[in-house]
Amino acid sequence: MRGLFVARSGMVRRRSGPQGAWRSMALAGLAGVLHTASFSPTEWWWLQIAALALLVVALNRATPWRAFGLGMMFGFAWLASGLWWLYISMHRYGGLHPAIAASAVALLAAGLSVYLGVAMAAYARWRRGWAGSDAWLFAACWLLAELARGSWLTGFPWLASGHAHTAGPLAALAPWIGVYGIGALSAVLAAALALWATDLPSARLPAAAWALALAGLVAAAQALPRDFTRPTGMLSVSLIQPNVSQDLKFEPARIAGNFERLARAMESARGALVVTPESVVPIPLSALEPGQWQRLQRAVAQPGRAALVGIFVGDESSGYVNSMVGLTATSDGREPSGYRYGKRHLLPFGEFIPPGFQWFVRLMNIPLDDQARGSHGQPMTLGAQRLRPLICYEDLFGEEMAASAAGPGAATIFVNASNLAWFGTWMIQDQHLQFSRMRAMEFQRPFVRATNTGATTVIDHQGIVTHRLPPDVAATLDASVQGRLGDTPYARWLAAAGLWPLWALGLAVLGLAAAWRR
Repeated sequence: MRGLFVARSGMVRRRSGPQGAWRSMALAGLAGVLHTASFSPTEWWWLQIAALALLVVALNRATPWRAFGLGMMFGFAWLASGLWWLYISMHRYGGLHPAIAASAVALLAAGLSVYLGVAMAAYARWRRGWAGSDAWLFAACWLLAELARGSWLTGFPWLASGHAHTAGPLAALAPWIGVYGIGALSAVLAAALALWATDLPSARLPAAAWALALAGLVAAAQALPRDFTRPTGMLSVSLIQPNVSQDLKFEPARIAGNFERLARAMESARGALVVTPESVVPIPLSALEPGQWQRLQRAVAQPGRAALVGIFVGDESSGYVNSMVGLTATSDGREPSGYRYGKRHLLPFGEFIPPGFQWFVRLMNIPLDDQARGSHGQPMTLGAQRLRPLICYEDLFGEEMAASAAGPGAATIFVNASNLAWFGTWMIQDQHLQFSRMRAMEFQRPFVRATNTGATTVIDHQGIVTHRLPPDVAATLDASVQGRLGDTPYARWLAAAGLWPLWALGLAVLGLAAAWRR
């Protein structure tokens, strides 16, 4: 590991003094904040590339140790400014002291930034001073850092850089290379731009030629085939947004009233498919009165109708599973034949407690804070449509969705149920919506999202939001959705090999760079 941070004599660098070091650190921090600003609600895709270009400028002639610090600073500024809303859940609803809640967000951002710090140290260690090869090396290091953050220790790919490109010229590549591939390509463009603009030992003309070549590649991507799926008919949906405050959701005196409002909303829903938010019923299915559950079942008792209801399934001994339970005219959700989907990718600290952190989670008194994982399930069939439920941030993990988006039995519509009331309304709702839009573009499937406080939306197979409820209102969104069937190139190779082709590509570029330096 130490060798990673030792500069080879073949690379000549001018060491800057303390003032220059502070300027580089400040530039990296500014670039990290700008990187966050490129995501929704602004959707300034060009700013994402500009922010990475500023990071490359800050890394100019940095030693590996300094590059590690610059990567950490960029990552910390990016993730702390992009995940600040976690403070709301810990302080306002978890009851933690403001200093403890803020420190927890800072520690999370710093911990996740280690991946980027090590990646930038590797870039500084093995770059050659040639603009073309260095641009690809930077992209490979960036890609590996994002893959590690999105995969290791259960993975947390929130704000993965490719998500900033739901608009712009790189969006056309979503069904080909997915979010991580787009992020890597944006890193190549950013590095080529930065290396062309700075005075590296190589001439500016080759760097400019690389930049022009990459621009041509992006332009050529616009001519690639884009339509890989075909319609499977229309489905009317009713997406319920109850708008129940998080601090009142689990209050015993209010549960009955909230359930009554939910029942009335389902009874008045017009869609063939009714979808509720995640854990809309905040008590386990086994604790419900039989008459309550039967009332929800009667709301969709007509043939051809169904509902997906968010509720916990299980018991104290086997564990509770955050689930979406299907209701139809022939099943009441209690029988084994009733459809159930249980959340598999659990959120650390919120849905399962990592070893050694019981004390911290217990401070926040989160109900049902240590849950059991659900099992793999097939899509729910409703007429000509196959519905693939996803609960909360499961839609960040496209590699776990790929099997449901490829092959003859693939889902035709993705259904996400979330509860973002823990985190306020500003930024968090738009960020999560942008991630769902990227999944719709990657797999060319429509997405419907039922949430507690927002953003309750319908997204078509091209990632365009066609219907959306305002945040913080109690309402039902009625819309028609066109199901789609067919495999995108991304869905095919992701279902077959997962993220390993991207890992192999990044490691191959890194290995070549290391071999050339030797």
